[in-house]
Amino acid sequence: MAFMNDNKKTHFGYQSVDLKDKTNLVGEVFTSVALKYDLMNDLMSLGMHRLWKKAAIDILNLKKGQKVLDLATGSGDLARLIAKKVGAQGLVVATDINPSMLKQGIDKSLNQGMSENLQFQLANAEALDFEDNSFDIVTIGFGLRNVTHKEKALQEIHRVLKITGKLLILEFSEVKPPLAKKLYDAYSFQVIPKIGRWVANDEASYQYLAESIRVHPNQDLLKQMLEDAGFSNCYFHNMSLGVVSIHVGYKL
Repeated sequence: MAFMNDNKKTHFGYQSVDLKDKTNLVGEVFTSVALKYDLMNDLMSLGMHRLWKKAAIDILNLKKGQKVLDLATGSGDLARLIAKKVGAQGLVVATDINPSMLKQGIDKSLNQGMSENLQFQLANAEALDFEDNSFDIVTIGFGLRNVTHKEKALQEIHRVLKITGKLLILEFSEVKPPLAKKLYDAYSFQVIPKIGRWVANDEASYQYLAESIRVHPNQDLLKQMLEDAGFSNCYFHNMSLGVVSIHVGYKL
């Protein structure tokens, strides 16, 4: 799996683009898909994304009163699950760099009557406006692959975590069994963009989705990146043959 590490260029799907342009390009993708985001998640994953998020919640082992930062929150699904676990005495700060996605998260949460322990705000994972040692847990679900400078984001996460704090990354990853990989690639590149065209009237954004997964660091490389950023006791757990993996690291 390719991973670009030069100081002027980066990946936008399979395209090589200037580092300064990637954030805007990714922003255009998510602004385009925001209104159909939840529906497309259900269709593309055949509902499996709900099971992946439940598995992440189980691994977090959340406790009442904890303070959690959820980065790249999107429509806030993971943040709402966390908020229910930490209770009224806890707090979840749900952030996203994209205003259109953040609005979806805010609206959906208000419609579900969730606001007391759940806050939303714009934030760039590469430059977090929070004090050192602020959060018990930081999560990022299906968002790290869209971050331009992943190393910076991981360093920022490490900074804002409390000592003994936990990072959990839920992200698409690498399928290694040859037959499963062949089937997954066919589904990703032949089916998902067409669903995007039919449902969201946006084939290009879902072509980018498939490509962005392939150029994201695989399980072993991402684990190494966590360790390089200062995290300890790092491990990953594959789900659905590696279609998705959960990475965990601790600030010790």
